[in-house]
Amino acid sequence: MSLETRRNQSAASYANHEFDITSETFGHLINISGRQRMLSQRIILNIFLSTHGHENALKTARDDLNLFRDSHHALVIGNSEMPGVFFDSLRLAYYSELDGHKKNLEFINLAEQTLSAYEANYRTAQGLLDELGLLAMPIVKLLNQITMVYENESKEFVKLEQRKRRYLMNDIQSIAKQAKIVAVNAQISAARAGEIGREFSVVATELTHITEKIDSLVKTALQDFS
Repeated sequence: MSLETRRNQSAASYANHEFDITSETFGHLINISGRQRMLSQRIILNIFLSTHGHENALKTARDDLNLFRDSHHALVIGNSEMPGVFFDSLRLAYYSELDGHKKNLEFINLAEQTLSAYEANYRTAQGLLDELGLLAMPIVKLLNQITMVYENESKEFVKLEQRKRRYLMNDIQSIAKQAKIVAVNAQISAARAGEIGREFSVVATELTHITEKIDSLVKTALQDFS
């Protein structure tokens, strides 16, 4: 798949999505995804610390697990602040190539079982913690890969938005040029009309000034995008 095709598909995805996608949206998603990596390790660490008598470690692990679960649901399903899974590479990350959704749920379920076992003083708790510990590195690797998906798509989104702005600026510049031609023709007609066309000549001159200002602003904007 070419880069141009991929950008067009992304543009269609953003356009068809009910959520208003902005660069701030991507920033929020990247931050939440990055926080998931930290939470996954805090959950395991605090359960481990609880076995060494650290007070409130289990409660901290429980709070972190609830936050991890809620954040995962928001990233995948979406809510009022996040759009959920809304572009192709993210769908691949969560549901296909990386199988991120399933693996995150497996981590959540095992962490839940481990926490519950320690809270209830079950003899199976240590075995569950050992199993959870084996997931520490794989889950970080997975969450790193998902975060990179968000970061890469964010860069493409910025490029797409810049290109759209360039097209808009070019359209405005084209309209300004046409208006300038109309204004020049109007000035010529006003001059031929003599005294009768004097007031109309003033309006035509002002229109010329306005189009020149628009053209100057557009050129400045286009330089900022280059």
